[in-house]
Amino acid sequence: MRVFVTGASGFVGSAIVNELLNAGMEVLGLIRSESSAQKLKETGANVLMGDINDPYIIQKGATSCDAVIHTAFNHDFSRYHDSCEEDRKIIEIFSDALAGTQKPLVITSAVGILRREKAITEDDKPASSASVPRAASEEAALAAIAKGVNTYIVRLPIVHGKNDHGFIPIVIEMDKEKGQCGYIGEGLNRWPAVHREDAASLYRLIVEKQPEQKVFHPVAEEGVSFKEIAKTISKGISLPVRSLNHDEAEAHFTWFTHFAGMDGYASSEKTRNILDWKPQQIGLLEDISENYF
Repeated sequence: MRVFVTGASGFVGSAIVNELLNAGMEVLGLIRSESSAQKLKETGANVLMGDINDPYIIQKGATSCDAVIHTAFNHDFSRYHDSCEEDRKIIEIFSDALAGTQKPLVITSAVGILRREKAITEDDKPASSASVPRAASEEAALAAIAKGVNTYIVRLPIVHGKNDHGFIPIVIEMDKEKGQCGYIGEGLNRWPAVHREDAASLYRLIVEKQPEQKVFHPVAEEGVSFKEIAKTISKGISLPVRSLNHDEAEAHFTWFTHFAGMDGYASSEKTRNILDWKPQQIGLLEDISENYF
């Protein structure tokens, strides 16, 4: 099987590339820079140079391969809404390119866009993109499914591992800047989590098995309390940890306050049962202690 991977040099995408190659598949990775292209070539993958927003390029990648795994996303939160709408357009282009085939299209979403009093499951649906911009990706995927395109949605939780540049490093830098580690209120809000290598194995299983189920949660830990995350960071950077009220949290986390207070307790029961997915890597708190300082 030849798989086209967008975001192939990214934190999750590069792990997927390695997972696919180790399984004996051929990979075509979409890359923008020459330095990233060279690193990708060294893994044994093939390179398609271009921009994810170029319709011709992504059509070329999709039509020349047996499956598409789409992980690329612009994480510039200053233009978050625009990035979400761009992702909708990208998925629509993939959908048109794959229409009439049974080639699997695997798109990436986030568990955190859903809110439930109970555990978030694969059967839950997010609010519309009018109120939750990131839901645009799932809306585009559902439209593709309605057209008969063999489309899958992977809702990522907090993804951790070596060389992470996502949520955990953001919190660490904010804590260092403020001279203390903080959590909001009692800190009981929970972050679901998965190691990047375990997440990568789920993407592989989807393209291999192509099951009837369309939504999957690569959730290894259903919910790690933010207080425990803050305490672990506190030990790592030797700063005090304390509870923050609303105003203090706004001052401490600034634009990240929404995410610091996110409660995304999530289930992966259906994912594990259908795909026989079994996370093998270390948990979030252990990973932070060992690899983030």
